[in-house]
Amino acid sequence: MAEKPKKAPAPKAVNPRSSEGRRRTMEKGKQALAEKAEKAEAKARFAAGSSSLPTVAVVDAQNRKLTDLALHPGVFGVEVNEHLLYEAVKQYRAGGRSGTAMTKNRALVSGSGKKPWKQKGTGRARVGEIRNPLWRHGGTVFGPVPRDYSYSMPKKARAAALRSALSQRVNEGALRVIDRFGIEQPKTSVLKGLLDQLGLSGKTLILDARPAEALLLSGRNLPGVKVVDVSHLQVYDVLDCRNLLASQEALQKLEERLAS
Repeated sequence: MAEKPKKAPAPKAVNPRSSEGRRRTMEKGKQALAEKAEKAEAKARFAAGSSSLPTVAVVDAQNRKLTDLALHPGVFGVEVNEHLLYEAVKQYRAGGRSGTAMTKNRALVSGSGKKPWKQKGTGRARVGEIRNPLWRHGGTVFGPVPRDYSYSMPKKARAAALRSALSQRVNEGALRVIDRFGIEQPKTSVLKGLLDQLGLSGKTLILDARPAEALLLSGRNLPGVKVVDVSHLQVYDVLDCRNLLASQEALQKLEERLAS
């Protein structure tokens, strides 16, 4: 039979107070400082590169370029934090859960509370009532009850997540800026023609500061189109669209809200 390979001897424990232990501790400390300095340098390089963000073209309703708009680097050029995006989407979806699931326990199911037979002398198992959870049609043990799934998220974390979402959409080229929507009457075909003129198809999120009622009514019957007041903007809305169409005033309000 072939001999089994011998296992390598386990490394001997080093006393942290000895000279070898102090040397290893100093090496680990130097390595940690080097990694920290490297991360800080990477963040500095990213900040230097994000300070010169490309401008976004501002167009009119006929898709004619009017001017170039420089985006705020602290709102539309931050490093994307994927974990914050996950937490923000999770919190948003938890708030939308109905929480109405419910089962009946032994106090709620129908049936008498009388003891079916005497405790001893029958040869049968002892039982107190027919609503026993062990019996058919009995109550459910530890079943779901109506509850509220919503929970709060720190204000600074929500703002940072929104900045990450906006920066990600800018990097993907999904942001379009229009000077004004100019929809005077609630007419779905007018808004549909505007989106076609701008070449926007698929899910579209329309952002405006205090959107007019005509704009809200025009967009509510278009599949995949959602009109949102910029003060009510959520991370989920930004990530759940293919196109992000915003007015100049909406971008200004966003920068005032998130730049500080």
